[in-house]
Amino acid sequence: MRNTKTWIKFLWVLVVLLAVTRLATTAFAPSLTIPVVMASAVFALIHGALRYRWSGILAFLVVCLVVSNILENTSILTGFPFGHYHYTSGPMLFLVPWFIGPSYFATAYLAWMVGVVLVGDVRREVSWFPTVAVPVIGSAVMVMWDLTFDPTASTIKHFWIWEQGGGYFGVPLTNYVGWFFTVYVFLQLFALFLRLRRAGADSLPLPASYYAQAVASYAVIGVAAVLSYLVFTGNRVVTDAAGVVWQTRSITEAEAAVSIFTMIFVSVLSGMKMLQALADGRHASTAARTGIAA
Repeated sequence: MRNTKTWIKFLWVLVVLLAVTRLATTAFAPSLTIPVVMASAVFALIHGALRYRWSGILAFLVVCLVVSNILENTSILTGFPFGHYHYTSGPMLFLVPWFIGPSYFATAYLAWMVGVVLVGDVRREVSWFPTVAVPVIGSAVMVMWDLTFDPTASTIKHFWIWEQGGGYFGVPLTNYVGWFFTVYVFLQLFALFLRLRRAGADSLPLPASYYAQAVASYAVIGVAAVLSYLVFTGNRVVTDAAGVVWQTRSITEAEAAVSIFTMIFVSVLSGMKMLQALADGRHASTAARTGIAA
């Protein structure tokens, strides 16, 4: 994409607008979640095209949609890999609501970028370590997100039902293991695509602010979980499919606590990593100009 600086400025505007909209939606209009998801997917497409070109980000999109939909349908039919559950409403793509795919894509891309910040980018010219490490880290970062919303979405709102319940407010451990496995599969496939595609297919190096956009966007999702706990002060009793009784206030409080020490923490860690890289770069630049060894 040409005019990289212009696109980065545009993306910052989009980051701010999405952040305000996401937080406002959480506080005042949860029914607008799907438009926010679709706008986030648009951000991921444009942001990804700057770094990986359109061929790369479209490869990410396709492998994400295909793998996630196949494994979601497989789990609904057989219990592998997430466990036994079913969706309750919405236009379906086979047995899965159509908006689940864009939701996977939008957040998995941010999780991938967090992994890139923490480990290093995946490309032909570097060692194989990032090719394996970034998908592992990105998958864990993606599961952090699910920990902050699945109990509310399933046990309270019944967007989907865990048919045998589960120990984490009605959600089973198999769900999170299945999330990690599913996301790892398509992130690893994308990493191999980047590693093996022709030399010179990557874009030119991008500034730290570009990577900060993805980290900030991921952090906002974590903040939304905390805001949800702070805004919704009521409390009622809900029962999962296994007949276990939970309190809604306990669910939202637990999700907020998990968000602070997973999503928000890893966002802060990523920010510190970028600041350290900038400081090291300035130190090296000063040493080069003065002739003093770094």
